[in-house]
Amino acid sequence: MRLADKIALVTGGDSGIGKAIALEMAREGAGVMIDYVGGDGPAHALVEQIETFSGKAAAFAADVSNPDEVDALIAQTVKHFGRLDILVNNAGVEKKAPFLEMPFEVYSKIVDINLTGVWLCSQRAARQMVKQERGGRIINISSVHEDLTMPTNAPYCASKGGVRMLMRTIAVELAPHGITVNNVCPGAVDTPMDAALTRDPKKYDALLSEIPLHRMAKPEEIAELCIFLASEAGAYITASSYVIDGGMMQKSGNL
Repeated sequence: MRLADKIALVTGGDSGIGKAIALEMAREGAGVMIDYVGGDGPAHALVEQIETFSGKAAAFAADVSNPDEVDALIAQTVKHFGRLDILVNNAGVEKKAPFLEMPFEVYSKIVDINLTGVWLCSQRAARQMVKQERGGRIINISSVHEDLTMPTNAPYCASKGGVRMLMRTIAVELAPHGITVNNVCPGAVDTPMDAALTRDPKKYDALLSEIPLHRMAKPEEIAELCIFLASEAGAYITASSYVIDGGMMQKSGNL
């Protein structure tokens, strides 16, 4: 098992990409804390699913944009599992509107969760990792849109661009402590976030036409890249973004 005896925290871990990451990390031997917001049904169902194959998991509700809740999340992870070795910053939101019509409160929420949330969770987790003196891994689920423009999605793109520079900067600062920091940058992934798009044949066909491999990614494929970066095989990798998009960035126009 590639993550045997490791403890991982996955934010937004009760659905979509986060759920796939939590499952795969548990299958690889890690104890997993699943962060969620809203109803607790999906998170606790995931804990039960992990326990069916003798995996170790727990769930805790925390808004990643709230400093007090993030502190509680880190503390609960350490209380339950004894330490923290891997942080996956997966929690994120997206809402499209033309730039001239984007309400400030929508912009603010997107940046608070997608960028400030990564800052808060990374800082608090890194403090715990430094205290443990065992090194660690921070993996941010970013997006091709940390580099690729997307009209009507300016706050999301801005937040992901910010995550890129945040990752590169803190990776340098945390390297002396043996903590690596990297971004995983998916393109189109078949998750509930994109369910409306896949139900629209015209939009779905337009999307697939922009992807050389002509399909969306499976959440499990994103999870597998995270496993690699979190494992000993990824120990010398830091301060980098890894695109996993089926070739989309090499062909895409502005969808």
